Amino acid sequence: MSERRDYNAEIKDTGERRYGYSFDFDVMHPYMIKSFEPFFRSGSLLELGSYKGDFTQRFLAYFEDVTCVEASDVAMEEARSKLGDRVVFVNSRFEDATLPNRYDNIVLTHVLEHLDDPVKVLTRINDEWLSEGGRLFLVCPNANAPSRQIAVKMGLITHNAAVTPSEAEHGHKCTYSLDTLERDATTAKLKVVHRSGIFFKALANFQWDRLLATDIISRDYLDGCYALGQQYPDLCSSIFLMCERG
Repeated sequence: MSERRDYNAEIKDTGERRYGYSFDFDVMHPYMIKSFEPFFRSGSLLELGSYKGDFTQRFLAYFEDVTCVEASDVAMEEARSKLGDRVVFVNSRFEDATLPNRYDNIVLTHVLEHLDDPVKVLTRINDEWLSEGGRLFLVCPNANAPSRQIAVKMGLITHNAAVTPSEAEHGHKCTYSLDTLERDATTAKLKVVHRSGIFFKALANFQWDRLLATDIISRDYLDGCYALGQQYPDLCSSIFLMCERG
């Protein structure tokens, strides 16, 4: 049995690493939505791991019935203060959550790598929470992103899938690549319908944040990185599987 985790502590910034970067909020979130949008089903949406509601807010343009499950009560209260009664919030670990419905769309982004038993949660999604014809949007940071591979060559991390001490402080348990992510999805009996990557990325998040504060990076350049990521998914910042019930 794993030791009790402090989810409020895990979301705090550390001396070496922030929990969330401007690159995540201003670049990755819009491109994730762009990747998801062609596959959205009409109906309800369940977001597993809403953090402080920044990504959740983007879904309100597409769905009126939105439910979020979040383990950190501090993060959940901040999200509630932003979004009010437009979203149903459930403060629970995914392993323990009791949800009243099945959902037409389930979003799990940059969360699976934090879980003690990811296959158990993916199995709950498949068996209990996805509606008939519902879709899971599963996104994780990519072990093979060029920024990580460069860090290996620099001697900063030992191998592509390493979990750094600062990542461990933020609750990371593993670092996925396309093959290991699909392994866990199929082990949970999910049917992988579409696989891709989101945003070609050769710089670390903190480097991107510095660039985004200048006029060096244009919108066309960002769009080019997104388009290149569709061609080379294994060199993307994040990897994306769209799954249906198996």
